[in-house]
Order: sequence, then structure tokens, then C-alpha cells
Amino acid sequence: MRDFKQVLMENGYSRQEELVFWDCDRNKRVRVAALLSKAAAFAGYDYDARGLTHETLYAMREAFLLSRLALRIHDCPRAGEVLTITTWENGARGAHVQRVYEMEDQEGRLRVSIKSDWILIDPVTRKILRPSAFTAKPIGTCPKEIDCPEPHKIALPREGTEDLGTRIVRWSDLDGNGHLYSGNYGDIVWDALPEDLRDQVPREFQINYSKEATLGEELRLVGVREGETYRMEGLGPEAPCFTALCVF
Repeated sequence: MRDFKQVLMENGYSRQEELVFWDCDRNKRVRVAALLSKAAAFAGYDYDARGLTHETLYAMREAFLLSRLALRIHDCPRAGEVLTITTWENGARGAHVQRVYEMEDQEGRLRVSIKSDWILIDPVTRKILRPSAFTAKPIGTCPKEIDCPEPHKIALPREGTEDLGTRIVRWSDLDGNGHLYSGNYGDIVWDALPEDLRDQVPREFQINYSKEATLGEELRLVGVREGETYRMEGLGPEAPCFTALCVF
């Protein structure tokens, strides 16, 4: 039996996790959806360990929503591997607070790196707040450079896109906030990719979360392929819900 370690640092949190079959595709390689899920989970682990639980922050009317994320796969992890996943806050950038991550194997080799941008909101009114309004703790800065692209706005051209069908938001898609879980977007993207790309491991992946999708909403998926990249957008009834970029 393995005794997995977790460490709370002054401005970071680290924990070991084993990749199970659920985390991986049919080739036993980690799914982008699993990496997105772990990014969301580790942000929560960090704050929970500091006593800043979801309930505590809600009572303070301060909460973070994931706005956009970029990841780089240096060497794709596989089922059964144990990763040490470390996350740090990385300061404020305009309206965003950045959180970064590294995933290393047991030999200390970097396998995945992530940068994510979050917005601070009042969870009652849903009003966006400036990072300077966050009172729960000082926002820290990562002590090292993270080998990952900066998250940026993704846009599709007005013409030349292909129709990829629709995706209904199901009960099993919902998280504790009642919205489509941020990790599930990775599977939505991969299910809609052209068949020859689904079995490939992306070098990089980016996603913009634009509008929360709720139970029963129908997302209309459109995409465009350009060389080694594929961009995709999920259009809800009123506005785009997400835009993603895959680099192979």
C-alpha cells in the first residue's frame, strides 16, 4: 500500500496522486479532461488546507471562477503512474488572479505544466470584483518560472468553420455549483474532434470558459482545423459557453 504525501507550503500546495483508468483514455494516456479536473481540484485543496473552504468564502461573499487555462504536456502521463502535483498562486493580472501547476513523476521529471486565470466574484450577486477586493488572504506569487504558454483569448473565424453537432448538458455533467463541471469540457472537445485527432496526444491545450452551462442546455459545437491546431467553440442559447484550442 502506498502512503501518498501532501504538503502545505507558504504559497503553495503539493500532493501525490495515482492515475487510475478513469483518468485515462483507451490507450491508458491521461485525458485532457482529467488534467482540467485536477487543476480545479488542487485549487480547492490548497484553500481548504488553509481553512478557506467553499462555505467559508461563500459566507465572505468572495469566490473564484475559472476563466481560462493553458496546459503543456511535456511527456504524457499514463495509468498507474504516481504524479506529484504542485500548485501556487501567481499574482494578479488585471481582472484575473493566476494559479499555476506542475505535475512531476516519481523520478522528478516534469510531465505537465499549467497556467490558469481566475476571476473573483460575489457569489450572491455574481458581480465581478477586482483582485484587490479579496480579503481572505494575501495573493501569493509563484517562486519559479512555469514552462507553459500564457492563457489567452481564443477566437474562431467567422467563415470556414465546420458543424460538429450538438451536446446536451446532462445531470452527470453538473458540479456542486449546479453548472457544467469545468473538467467535463475536455471530454466534450475530444468527443467532437475529427476522428484522426482523437487518438493523438496534444502538445498544448487552451480553453476559455465564457458562460456557465446548466442542466438541459444545448451546446452547438463548431470547429476549424488549421495545420497542427484545432479550434472549437460551444455555443449556448444566448452566448458562447467555451472556446478551446488544441495543438498537436
